[in-house]
Amino acid sequence: MKKIMLLSLLILTTSFDSHADDSYGVGEWFKFRIHYGFVNAGYATLEVKDATVDNTKVFHVIGKGYTTGLSRFFFKVNDTYESYIDKQTGNPYQFVRKIDEGGYTKDQEGFFNQSANKITVKDYKRKTEKTFVVPKNTQDILSSFYYLRNYPNIDKIKPGEFVVIDMFFDEETTKFKLKFIGRQDITTKFGVVSSMVFRPLVQSGRVFKEQESLTVWVSDDENRLPVRIKAELAVGSLKADLDAFKGLKGSFKIKK
Repeated sequence: MKKIMLLSLLILTTSFDSHADDSYGVGEWFKFRIHYGFVNAGYATLEVKDATVDNTKVFHVIGKGYTTGLSRFFFKVNDTYESYIDKQTGNPYQFVRKIDEGGYTKDQEGFFNQSANKITVKDYKRKTEKTFVVPKNTQDILSSFYYLRNYPNIDKIKPGEFVVIDMFFDEETTKFKLKFIGRQDITTKFGVVSSMVFRPLVQSGRVFKEQESLTVWVSDDENRLPVRIKAELAVGSLKADLDAFKGLKGSFKIKK
């Protein structure tokens, strides 16, 4: 059975505006506090750095998720995701996935050949190497988040409309769909923030109650920063709130 990954949940349920005017840049960092009911379950962080791949300057984004306190005693999580993203197209060159969730581990690296529409995945735990054919502009799990933050004309989307991208995850490509619900002002630790509300479509069953069990609130400004995520699970609910940030490209707008 697939585990609930703190960082995966954060990445899969976030964000958004064209790559000519990125909503993020080198030096951006933010942290989420994740809680299960009244229990502080852990934290997740995302950071953007500079790197070079094949003599090309790229964004190197690093995501980490980990449990804390009693949650770590009952179910220890220590996840790291990395992606190297082309600064012009927003498409990934490479991804890294290292996870440890209660003894369930993965150690993988993926290499995209965007011109040939292929990805080669090296699994260091299983000592395997496989190549998959993927659609054009396919994203990995972490690059999807940043690609969506720069999605063209997202500010013109209407309630009930969908954003759809191809995402490669766990050796398969899926259509990742986000449904726009509308706009809402929410109260955060930083003040009242105007937000756009989205619901990613997920598979109902063991983990999630229904197909629309996830809701994400994204700042309605040039940053397209996720400020809150809520997941209705088969047992209980999980919530993540923006806890700290620095290095944003634009001003984080607080209404009051």
